[in-house]
Amino acid sequence: MVLDGARTKNMRLLAHHDLDGYGNGGEGLAIQTSADGRRILYIAHERAPKDFTSVDVTDPQNPQTVLQTDLPHAEVRSNSLALVGDLLLVAYQTVRPGLSPAGMGVYDIKDPEHPKQISFFDTSGPYSRGVHCLWFVDGRYAHLSTGASDFQSHDQKDDQFYMIVDLKDPANPKEAGRWWLPGTRVGDIEPRPERHTVLDTGFRLHNANVYPERPDRAYLGYIDGGVVLLDVADYANPKMISRLDYHPPMPGFTHTVLPLFSRDILIVTDEAVRVDCEDWPKLTWVLDASHESNPIIVSTLPMPNKEDFCKNGGRFGAHNIHENQPVPTSWISETIIVGAYFNAGVRVHDVTDPFRPEEVAFYVPPSPSEEHGLNINDVYVDENRIVYAIDRWSGGLYILEMDI
Repeated sequence: MVLDGARTKNMRLLAHHDLDGYGNGGEGLAIQTSADGRRILYIAHERAPKDFTSVDVTDPQNPQTVLQTDLPHAEVRSNSLALVGDLLLVAYQTVRPGLSPAGMGVYDIKDPEHPKQISFFDTSGPYSRGVHCLWFVDGRYAHLSTGASDFQSHDQKDDQFYMIVDLKDPANPKEAGRWWLPGTRVGDIEPRPERHTVLDTGFRLHNANVYPERPDRAYLGYIDGGVVLLDVADYANPKMISRLDYHPPMPGFTHTVLPLFSRDILIVTDEAVRVDCEDWPKLTWVLDASHESNPIIVSTLPMPNKEDFCKNGGRFGAHNIHENQPVPTSWISETIIVGAYFNAGVRVHDVTDPFRPEEVAFYVPPSPSEEHGLNINDVYVDENRIVYAIDRWSGGLYILEMDI
C-alpha cells in the first residue's frame, strides 16, 4: 500500500519529527520515564554538530523537543547511548585514533531539561577511536565496543574490542574485564586472522549484549569475526564458548546478536555498509543455539526484491533490530523481530516458525534526501508496541504503530 508517499503494510505513521533540522540519528534510542511522569526519548547522532537529542513522546502523536546538546568539535560523534532510570550513558568515537574526547560519558538526567555530566570514562589513546557502541540494562555494568590507550591491533580496522565497565559508583567508573578476538592484538601468540578478500571491514566488536536471563553469557556481533558467544560468569576472565563465521563467502560485518531465550534461537544481523547494493547481500539470520558450542544457521528473514531498492540511493540491507532490552519501557517478544533496513525502511518479521519466517509488516517513508536517499538506521519498540525509527542522514524520527 502507498499512503502519503510511504509504502506500508500493517503499519501506520503516528508522527514525524525532523529533530529541528538535525535528523541524522545514530544507533542509540532509549526511553526514560521522568519524575513528573513524562516519557522522554533520547537519540544519539551519527555526526556532529549534535551530541544527543531528547524528545517528549508522552503523546506519541505529538512529539516535542526537550533538549539538544552539542559536541565539542566536528571530529567526534555520539553514535550510541543507553539509560537505566535517571542514568544515561553516551558513547563517543572520534574519526581517527589519537583524538579526544573518546570514551563514555555518564550523565544524571533526573531533570531532563538540565542533564549533568557525572563522569567521563576515557578510552582514548594513540591507536583508539574510543567507544562505538554500548549496552547498559542492569544499572551496574556497561558493555562497550571500544579501543583503549593500552590496546594496539595488528590492523587498525581491528581496533575495537569488548570491555566491561563497572558503574557501581557512576562518578568513578572502572574497567571490570575485557576480551578480544585472539590474534588481532599486537603481542598475541595466536595466529592473526586471515583478512577477508571480498570486503575487509575489520575483526572488531560492534555489539555486546548481556541479559538477566543469562547474566553469565555475552552475545557478540564481531563484524568480520562473525557471531561470538562468551562465558562471562567471571567478568575479569571472559572465555569463548563458540564462534560462527559465515563470511566469506558472505560479505562481512556481523552487527547484532539477539537471543530468544525460551526458544534457544539467535537472531543475527549483518550491516549493509555500502550504497547501491555494492555489498549485497546483507541479511538477518536465524540460528539454532540449542547447543551453544555449535550454533547453526537454519534460515534468513525474507527480504524485499533488491531491484526495487538498489537504485534508490543509500544503503539496502539489514542493520539494527529492536534488541528486547530488559527495561520497563521496552517491548519484549520471542516471535516478532522489528528491524531497520536503511532504504527499505522498517521491516517486521514473525519467526514463530524459525525455519519459515514471514514478513508481516513494513513502513518505507518517502526519501528525505535526494543526495543520500532514505537510511533508516535504528529502531526501538516501547512496552506499548509503539515503534520509534530514526534516519541516518536527515530524515529524523518516525513514530509508528503496528497492526499485527
